[in-house]
Amino acid sequence: MNNTQQLHTANHDRDAVDMTYVYPVVSRRAGGVSVGINLNPNNACNWHCAYCQVPNLTRGVAPAINLQQLRSELTRLLEGILHGDFMAQRVPEGSRQLCDIAISGNGEPTSCTAFDEVIRVIVAVKAQFELTIPLRLISNGSYLHKPHVQRGLQLMAASEGEVWIKVDAVLEESIQRINGVKLDALRLRQQVQAVAAICPSWIQTCLMAWDGQPPSEHEIDAYIDFLVKLKADDSAAIEGVLLYGLARPSMQDEAKHLQPLDAGWMNMLAARIRASGLPVKLSL
Repeated sequence: MNNTQQLHTANHDRDAVDMTYVYPVVSRRAGGVSVGINLNPNNACNWHCAYCQVPNLTRGVAPAINLQQLRSELTRLLEGILHGDFMAQRVPEGSRQLCDIAISGNGEPTSCTAFDEVIRVIVAVKAQFELTIPLRLISNGSYLHKPHVQRGLQLMAASEGEVWIKVDAVLEESIQRINGVKLDALRLRQQVQAVAAICPSWIQTCLMAWDGQPPSEHEIDAYIDFLVKLKADDSAAIEGVLLYGLARPSMQDEAKHLQPLDAGWMNMLAARIRASGLPVKLSL
């Protein structure tokens, strides 16, 4: 960890500590330092989100993971954060608290075929450091029906785990434009319900203007209706909605279409979501 560059919310560099799988960020949503786990160092994902900050993004899945290296890297970074001078040297004052371990990275992490083994490693390292911080999975939900992923979610649920599952749009044409996949609201809702039945979950929604236009009233109505139906499902533990806008530039060709929404518009939507009965955490 020879890099001494200061961390900040506008830079989520996966190479911040020169490790393959583990990286620290100052997270505006987590509210401090988040230790990230990148299971997709090959920049491969089965979705193609227009706002994605990953350069050279390709369609594909996570490569084979060296579990021993993952354990070593996670142990080394946590040692520096908890018992070394990492916070003083690399983190702005006011953000010097370890908030979570987040499985995110440069693609869909649950495409990793050893996902449950990865969770075992993280849980063991958490226990080694006697950590009770959340273990978060940031996912598009597309592999959550796989048995090894469900085993991993069960392990997460027993170790302060929660899932942040992506729902940026619910109309088929909007999902295709924003996330680059063919998916309808019914299947999307089933994915969310499946994961939330195993592990507490937050809906994670990124919103932006497209060619200067915010989401239409039709899109907003469909999104609110989607949330209302989710809330009515007693078997799914939906904690609320994480609503956020563009914070860092997209590295995709679609970047030319994207602009941030103003604070007033975002607050308006947050109020409508709260009126539907779900808590909202808004990050502008």
